[in-house]
Amino acid sequence: MSSSSSVYLRPPFRAEHIGSLLRPKALYEKRQALEAGKCAQEDLKTVEEDAIKHVLKLQQDVGIKTLTDGEMRRGYFFEGVFEKLEGMTYIPNRPIATFKPYIPHVAFMYAAGLQEAETIYCTGKIKRTRSFYVDEFNYLKSLVPPEDVKHIKITMCSPSWFHQRHGSDLTYDLSVYKNDDEFFDDLGKAYREEIKELYYLGCRHIQIDDPTFCYFCNDNMISGMEKAGVDHEALLDTYIRAINVVTQGRPADLTTSVHMCRGNFKGGVHFSEGGYGRIAIKLFNTLDVDVFYLEYDTDRAGDFTPLKHLPLDKVAVLGLVTTKNPKLESPEDIKARVYEAAEVLSQGSPKRSKEVALNQLCISTQCGFASVWEGNPVTEEDEIKKLALLVETAKEIWPDSA
Repeated sequence: MSSSSSVYLRPPFRAEHIGSLLRPKALYEKRQALEAGKCAQEDLKTVEEDAIKHVLKLQQDVGIKTLTDGEMRRGYFFEGVFEKLEGMTYIPNRPIATFKPYIPHVAFMYAAGLQEAETIYCTGKIKRTRSFYVDEFNYLKSLVPPEDVKHIKITMCSPSWFHQRHGSDLTYDLSVYKNDDEFFDDLGKAYREEIKELYYLGCRHIQIDDPTFCYFCNDNMISGMEKAGVDHEALLDTYIRAINVVTQGRPADLTTSVHMCRGNFKGGVHFSEGGYGRIAIKLFNTLDVDVFYLEYDTDRAGDFTPLKHLPLDKVAVLGLVTTKNPKLESPEDIKARVYEAAEVLSQGSPKRSKEVALNQLCISTQCGFASVWEGNPVTEEDEIKKLALLVETAKEIWPDSA
């Protein structure tokens, strides 16, 4: 950080990636076998561990400082939380009529003619009786030097992930929870218990992955909610509160961040579009996190104007490098866009110098390379080039802190 900065910030490193990485061939093929019923989940463990070692070295070799396990143990980015909680019941074939059709990715399910889909339903009081990612953290921790443990980032899905599918009427048994606040209070407590244990073990960065916020930027969803009689502003408030319950009382040296994207399904498919303008004032000023990872690789994310609402004590990580195709971005274009964003931010409220504004920015991929295990239509060579591009470009923009 620049010594002339007027505020104290705790950003991630200047060059970042969101978390998930392409599965190496051996793990990809083992996952295929699992999906085909030709092996059991426990048969993946050794292959997953080899894959984690591989992607760890990949990150280290290209100079990425924030380290993840690439989500190698997950089939989907959101796995590892809800199915482990007491009170949550897995339903393999819930009727599609219980999914809200105005939710962008649910609309795809309706369009595909699905009659039912798998989900999680709350049938009892929520309790954390086992960890989400402690074992995963400990394994990655065992692979890095002690001084790098603090650079490990754990990603986890937002507490609103299943709620947005089913709404306030069909997410939980109404004899268990009378309203959303009760539901999210217990869910938030479970998250806090997980974060507390991870912090004790040395974790210093928790990233919450939340596509839901970008859904509120989608005109089709907003109109669909209005037709259904759903108060979208109140629901946005509910989802902000849900994360604030998770992050409340966190240690001062624990960085919490939220990643927002518009969908990153098989083959890099997106579900939503719309700039951040509809939610920026409320989100940037009331969501209790330190860092916002923002998708900015295509026009569907809008322009940088919403950044003028970013407070002085927050960091925005601009997702300028796409993971959805192999085309390599130009470092000159990335730098130009960062300086454009800094100019917008400097004219925000309150106004700040361009140096301070630039100091509040970092760069990253717009999403993961494999939010689902099948991954996006890029090769590992493409992945390496894009991560290296981020590192080298960050060094040029922030030579003293990249």
